[in-house]
Amino acid sequence: MLLLLADEGKVYTIKKISGKGDSHKFIESLGFVCDGDVTVVSKSESGLIVNVKDSRVAISHEMAGKITVVPKDVRHLN
Repeated sequence: MLLLLADEGKVYTIKKISGKGDSHKFIESLGFVCDGDVTVVSKSESGLIVNVKDSRVAISHEMAGKITVVPKDVRHLN
């Protein structure tokens, strides 16, 4: 599922980051890496606030749509 669709307060494992070139590198520079954990703190019309690598980061809906996640408790199934 896309991070954009993730539920607030649940821990997810990042499985894939889409995008090319600079956008992919930018997302990774914020701490979003495959097999890393991410939690959606809140959602709004302007974007999401997430916890990633012990930091809170605000990201746009567009950026959240490039990050594929699975719930942490089922990551071994994918």
